[in-house]
Amino acid sequence: MTPTADYEKLVTLDNEFEAQLLESILKERGIPYRLRSYHDTAFDGLFQTQKGWGVVLAPQAYADEILEIVSDIRKGYGAQQTET
Repeated sequence: MTPTADYEKLVTLDNEFEAQLLESILKERGIPYRLRSYHDTAFDGLFQTQKGWGVVLAPQAYADEILEIVSDIRKGYGAQQTET
């Protein structure tokens, strides 16, 4: 298992949908990761509207694969929205 100290911020996620879908795919592929939400109960999620939902942290060795997955998720989600 990769120590979390070796994890780097790779991408900011736009919303909870992206986070859940990405998490599912990363688990399925056995890719080490951490999701860190910007939600703060004291401010009722205020920072999520300014900064995005949160970030993906992972070892640099998986950066290209994770960024490609996020890009595919965003392409697929955008296509679904324009069809409806």
